[in-house]
Amino acid sequence: MSKSESIERLLTETELELMRILWSLGQGTVRDVMAALPEGRDLAYTSVSTMLRILEQKGFVTAAKAGRSHIYTPAVEKPRYEARTLRHMVGGLFEGSAGALVRRLIDSGAVDDRELRDLQQLLDERLGGDE
Repeated sequence: MSKSESIERLLTETELELMRILWSLGQGTVRDVMAALPEGRDLAYTSVSTMLRILEQKGFVTAAKAGRSHIYTPAVEKPRYEARTLRHMVGGLFEGSAGALVRRLIDSGAVDDRELRDLQQLLDERLGGDE
């Protein structure tokens, strides 16, 4: 599997957790990533190191040698991965209907009133305003 094919796959929960940290930091060593883990999230240094190397092999991060350490940098931007994940979710779970996803989010209460107003404004702008 090529790196471009690999980044079209979804990340595991732990891979996504580490990518969120790297997206937030911009780049970091294994120790930087470990320091940014949520309190109570105990991962061994070797586990984080292995996961970052796997992410490098999959093409999600790049690594540059810095002394005895490696500095890992995201190779895939968060918005690109978000879009890929949404396409996967809409295509599979919602049978290709983005509207069904939006309805489910609204009906489930996952979208608060402020977000609904923001979405309404976005829709108004996209549809040419209040006509």
